[in-house]
Amino acid sequence: MTYCLGIKLKSGLVAIADTRVSSGTETTTAKKISIHREDGQSLFLMTSGLRSVRDKAVTYFQEVLDEHPGKSFNKLYKAVNAFGEMLRRVAEEDKVALEKAGLYFNLFTIVGGQLCDDEEHKLYLLYPEGNWVEIGENTPFVIIGNSGYGKPILNRTLTYETSMSIALKTGFLSFDSTRVSANDVDFPIDVVLYKKGSFQMIEHRFEKEDLAKVSEFWAQELQVALQNIPEEWMNVVLNKEK
Repeated sequence: MTYCLGIKLKSGLVAIADTRVSSGTETTTAKKISIHREDGQSLFLMTSGLRSVRDKAVTYFQEVLDEHPGKSFNKLYKAVNAFGEMLRRVAEEDKVALEKAGLYFNLFTIVGGQLCDDEEHKLYLLYPEGNWVEIGENTPFVIIGNSGYGKPILNRTLTYETSMSIALKTGFLSFDSTRVSANDVDFPIDVVLYKKGSFQMIEHRFEKEDLAKVSEFWAQELQVALQNIPEEWMNVVLNKEK
């Protein structure tokens, strides 16, 4: 499985992706986020689904960029459309063979960035069929992969106005909640930040030991918060006679 999170803020974009890849009983580490740069602008792709579909679609997409250096796309939605076309191309080539082998053709993609004619930074969720939705201010984040465990803290804390530092902190805690609850999501994690109007991506990889103290601190704080929750409301149950 996978954990990939994209957040759109007034101040920019935050992207977090785990790196665990499972194949049968074996697990390995591989990047699930790729940055594509050309002529002073850049975008990122994060994927969840079959690795072979991902690698082939990303290769085809990079080939499109290489064929017209600096002139490929002027708006991010056009790049999203192009990657969707590459997904459909891979489906035409491989879907039947994959299904015969018992594998479901599947790739969800988060695309973020800002190209030269975009008025602001953008974030999109692209479906395996090649259609997409734009992530906006009302619900400023999207998760692909193992999404159930990490949503509550995001739903409770994130808004479009949230600072990038708080969003990154919350995003890590969302990942950490998923990691401790699911054995198919784990470190290292790749983080990409896009600051509004910069047209540049900042990328960094965190190993488990880098964030161990943060994870431990959060677990301790949860215990303290639990102890401090008022208990009067429970008396009606605890003191109820049979």
